[in-house]
Amino acid sequence: MSSIDLITDRLVLRPWPAEEAAAVVAGERRPHWAADFPAAGDRLIAGLLTRKPEQPHGHRLMIERETGLTVGAIGLKLPLVDGSVEFGYGVVPSRRCRGYTTEAARALVAHARTLPGVVRVYATVDPANVPSVRVLEKAGLRPDGVVDSDEGPLHRYVAE
Repeated sequence: MSSIDLITDRLVLRPWPAEEAAAVVAGERRPHWAADFPAAGDRLIAGLLTRKPEQPHGHRLMIERETGLTVGAIGLKLPLVDGSVEFGYGVVPSRRCRGYTTEAARALVAHARTLPGVVRVYATVDPANVPSVRVLEKAGLRPDGVVDSDEGPLHRYVAE
């Protein structure tokens, strides 16, 4: 997996360093984290990263360029399945409604398309999560069916 930062207008999407994931799992606070980082989803991903540090992953921290604070995470769910890769994301409540997640999703999708073997990039979302649906639509993804999950039926959105 690529270790380069992805730079957008307002964010740096940086691969999660092992020590940052370990700090999240340990419940530590870092001065370069937004006051409400990590959120529950970030703790879940950090736990996965620390349990399998040797496994390639596509998870990145979302860092606000203006402040240098970590404000969320976005990532590819590896390995590829038949050339398809799913992505997921989350931004802390204090930074929502600023367009950060849409900006990050566009950059991650563009990056994913450059990876060997990737032919399809998609995300799944609970249709009741209207803000997340809007993120995907604004990022240029289109609806592409419904998938069953442990959480119930989710809508799949595919990058055009």
